[in-house]
Amino acid sequence: MTTVLIVDDHPLFIDGVRAAFAGQPDLAVVGEAHDVASALELVAADPPDVVLMDLNLPDGSGIDATRGVLAASPATRVLVITMSDEDDAVVAAMRAGARGYVVKGAGREALLQAVRTVAGGGAVFSPAVADRLGDFFTGLSARPAREVFPQLSEREREVLELVARGYDNRRIARELFLSDKTVRNHVSAVLGKLGGADRSDVIERARRAGMGRLDPG
Repeated sequence: MTTVLIVDDHPLFIDGVRAAFAGQPDLAVVGEAHDVASALELVAADPPDVVLMDLNLPDGSGIDATRGVLAASPATRVLVITMSDEDDAVVAAMRAGARGYVVKGAGREALLQAVRTVAGGGAVFSPAVADRLGDFFTGLSARPAREVFPQLSEREREVLELVARGYDNRRIARELFLSDKTVRNHVSAVLGKLGGADRSDVIERARRAGMGRLDPG
């Protein structure tokens, strides 16, 4: 039996999901959360097999919630619920560890199939999203930045990779689904930890380490 936690703040949508799961012998909704805090509490108390995660929650982002869920329960699979598969937030959620997404209104069978796919260890996303993820992770894996810059956090390495590609702070914020202020703080931290005189100095060092090889377009 695959257990499912619904994280969404729209009662009508939750009712629809529950109706879709009714009568499915292999799937069971074991709870619902309307915000990030309650979602993390429920996962910590009794980790489900799959979390259906809305991206827009009253007290925060479904992306941050995805990271929190996976930190508390690495075996749980997160399936994003989104209004549009063209949203940059979908790609950001995949980078945060989600295993796929389903568009709201996609239909009962599409929802059930998506849940069963991620529960079985698969992933659910479109070719366009797969291409964007492939480009991102190819760039990150060109050289293990963890070995070259062990003093940086995972997020700081992600930011450094995009800085090395020549992205400005606004584009980095869009790619990683962060605020401009947060990106500025991460860039400042990277400069400080690497002892860089300025941004161009850090870019040069990162590129010598094999980062930023993709054309920023």
